[in-house]
Amino acid sequence: MAERQKLETGMQTVEELEREASDGLELLELADGDEDMLSDIVSTLRRAAEKAEKAELEALLSGEADGNDCYLNINSGAGGTESQDWASMIRRMYVRWAEQSGYKVEEVESHEGDEAGIKSATLLVKGENAYGWLKSEQGVHRLVRISPFDSSARRHTSFASVAVSPVIDDSIDVEINPSDVRTDTYRASGKGGQHVNKTDSAVRLTHEPTGIAVACQSGRSQHQNRASAWEMLRSRLYELELQRRQQAAQDSHDSKTEIGWGHQIRSYVLQPYQLVKDLRTNHETSDTGGVLDGDLTPFLSAALSHALGDSQAEATE
Repeated sequence: MAERQKLETGMQTVEELEREASDGLELLELADGDEDMLSDIVSTLRRAAEKAEKAELEALLSGEADGNDCYLNINSGAGGTESQDWASMIRRMYVRWAEQSGYKVEEVESHEGDEAGIKSATLLVKGENAYGWLKSEQGVHRLVRISPFDSSARRHTSFASVAVSPVIDDSIDVEINPSDVRTDTYRASGKGGQHVNKTDSAVRLTHEPTGIAVACQSGRSQHQNRASAWEMLRSRLYELELQRRQQAAQDSHDSKTEIGWGHQIRSYVLQPYQLVKDLRTNHETSDTGGVLDGDLTPFLSAALSHALGDSQAEATE
């Protein structure tokens, strides 16, 4: 069923692109030198070209779980309020990208910062190829800026880590020994009403053999949060297995390693100049505001193309 839906979506995209190209040619004949109309035609064709490029990349998302929804976990690094504010900025960036890309986003859990921002948050991104697009975001993100929290207006460097794992369905079997999992309950924080905030409804599961921990506090009852936490744990363990198969350099123990200079994937410099640069693909832009407002697709596309290029190179060796 999923393969059929993917094929139908691909055919629909091709038909839309053909129609937009045909409409553009017809309008070009009618424009007759009209600058406003020509400008509109150029904008329409540019959007069509971007859509075609995205469709081409999505057609190459053939990984075992690329088509699935995904969990995106954000953790602030060392640095207190600075890094916690940066983690909050990253959360907003991904929410904006997801909404602009037609995905649905749910916040599964979050822990507010001491003064500003967040210590951690987990987002559930729902939609076709959510994991395929976002899996390359796993790693450490570095921010350089003039601190809004420093009265001396000094430049600060902040870090936050991102972990991405696919939501898995019943067709994928992940065996977990219940005796390997420690369950902790605690009082949920933030929004949710009196029932959520006055009972120990939040649930944290820790898989002791791997050290992987997940938490959920979005449900109104401990039962709902426990079920969601188990789903998240299965997802994280499956992602760990995928990484082992792919011999990835990074594993799912990011929570045990210091979030600092190592394992960086992208640098965001706001002062003294403006530049966002991916350290793996060398893709960069000076439009820092656009990126932080969700314009991530060029970076995701570059990472996907880079990964596919590496895979093809390995296959020919």
